[in-house]
Amino acid sequence: VPDPSPPEPPTDNYKSSPRWRKRTKQLATLGPASCTFEMIEKLFLAGADVFRLNFSHGSHAEKADLLNIIRSVEAKYDHPIAILGDLQGPKLRVGTFGNPEGEMLEAGRIFRLDLNDAPGTA
Repeated sequence: VPDPSPPEPPTDNYKSSPRWRKRTKQLATLGPASCTFEMIEKLFLAGADVFRLNFSHGSHAEKADLLNIIRSVEAKYDHPIAILGDLQGPKLRVGTFGNPEGEMLEAGRIFRLDLNDAPGTA
């Protein structure tokens, strides 16, 4: 069984070790189970040098907190850490509807998309 304890921090000559000179990147996606300083530090010491933030989930304030934590780890080890912001893909923006609760699309009903700014009906 592998030892679950975090690896030891690098020694004084850590920047000359191959781990710190590598050209490939190890990416770690951060989520609810990996959003603390301790866990991000463990991931970094295990080899992660890019952290992915999924902007489809969570608030912007939570992402700002994660950015600050990542930058704290970066400062502690004096080693650059990349951050990848994963944004939502394109969405169809349909404007407003007359019914404030929206409209439900139903099989067999006609639905027309147009460029008219007036509130729509379904």
